[in-house]
Amino acid sequence: MKKTLHLEILEQLGKLVTSGLGLVAALAWNNAILELFKRIFGPDKSSLFAMFSYAIIVTIIVVYFSIRIGQAVEKVKAASEKDKNLQ
Repeated sequence: MKKTLHLEILEQLGKLVTSGLGLVAALAWNNAILELFKRIFGPDKSSLFAMFSYAIIVTIIVVYFSIRIGQAVEKVKAASEKDKNLQ
């Protein structure tokens, strides 16, 4: 099915707005987590141990949620394919 230019523009605009808001949320969480580490490890938030701990923890969280979201997408795709085959 051919998409109209108008629909394509709206879809891309939606992706851009969502990405922008995601970046704002990520920066807000970044500041909050950095402040938490600052309180845990002391006022010197540039401590090498604190920064590596922060990076490792954030990486683990991102990987976990990426895997979970991927699994959810696969379940929805499988259910959608199953529904198509039943029709």
